[in-house]
Amino acid sequence: MSSEEIRRLYLDFFRSKNHVVIPSASLIPENDPTVLFTTAGMHPLVPYLMGQKHPQGQRLVNVQKCVRTGDIDDVGGATRHTFFEMLGNWSLGGYFKKEAIEMSWEFLTSPKWLNLDKNRLAVSVFAGDSDAPFDEESFNIWKNLGVSEKRIAKLPKKNNWWGPAGETGPCGPDTEMFYWVGNADKIPEGFNDDNGLWVEIWNDVFMQFNKNSQGKYEKLVQQNVDTGMGLERVLAAINGFNDNYKTELFGPLIQKIEELSGKKYGESLEITRAMRIIVDHIKAATFILGDERWLMPSNVGAGYVLRRLIRRAVRNGFSLGIKEIFTSKIAEEVIKIYSEVYPELGKNKDFIISQLNKEEEKFNETLEKGLKEFEHLKAISGRDAFNLYQTYGFPFEITKELAEEKGM
Repeated sequence: MSSEEIRRLYLDFFRSKNHVVIPSASLIPENDPTVLFTTAGMHPLVPYLMGQKHPQGQRLVNVQKCVRTGDIDDVGGATRHTFFEMLGNWSLGGYFKKEAIEMSWEFLTSPKWLNLDKNRLAVSVFAGDSDAPFDEESFNIWKNLGVSEKRIAKLPKKNNWWGPAGETGPCGPDTEMFYWVGNADKIPEGFNDDNGLWVEIWNDVFMQFNKNSQGKYEKLVQQNVDTGMGLERVLAAINGFNDNYKTELFGPLIQKIEELSGKKYGESLEITRAMRIIVDHIKAATFILGDERWLMPSNVGAGYVLRRLIRRAVRNGFSLGIKEIFTSKIAEEVIKIYSEVYPELGKNKDFIISQLNKEEEKFNETLEKGLKEFEHLKAISGRDAFNLYQTYGFPFEITKELAEEKGM
């Protein structure tokens, strides 16, 4: 099944459940100082989650482009990304847990829709704490749908609580759905979220609370449902991959890096990790630059994150032996893959390419000199890191990464 089919099926399914399709919002939020990028589909909907009436009604659905850089250091794993597409549906004061969970299960398992093997699915619910009780209602709904109690994990807030997106805002318990990507003959009877072969594919958030500026949880004036399914993970799962980077959304990008570097994906852990970082970060940078807010690399805020993404990709390209300007070549492949779904990428192609080339050229000289100096160091101190920055403009975060890689 292709990414285009999954997007279409998702929107068609929720249209059949009386949801209205709304467009993806910009990656760069307007009038929201709490976040640098749109991190979830609910972001533009916060006023409506707080009780304001949405002009399209209570039931909404979309495919939202998102950027999350909070765990940028985890990128390099098989299922980690800074840019991703979020398939989301919402109930703004309408249906709640029962209908949301039943619709999720139907979309995942019905032969008419994704038709996933029920035996490969497991779920988790909020275990409860001093802020909110155990989500017994969700637990019982899953049981009534035929999910074994051994496949329903009760997990703490760090696993099964969503939000708020910033310091304050809507939040609540969630229930997550996991898909077994290991061998069919090795599916465990029970669910253990520490086993990496259980991959989270969907999250139904039940927004019942608002976290205020004092850190207190107040009940919202209306109960909301906010769900999110990562397209990249679902695409991999449904096509039998335990590595998102083997799907059609990454394959052409990996192939381009193989051509440029003369190395093969999977050749070693270091090479594989470097290739994943490059394609992920350049994809994210391409979408940020292609957004019609005209953000450019800089030393502050979102512009600094954009600069860091590009420079981290360049540094990993250097480690693969790529000496030529290459980030724009990866971006061209990104644009080919996505421009039909996101026409702004094709429209803003010249801006994307020129900004990547400019940033890469600026950084290359710094990188080469700084790396040569770094290689002479036996250990790294704060003074060494400062000297690398002051003398060569070598970024602190790259010094830190290199030191960690070398165990210094």
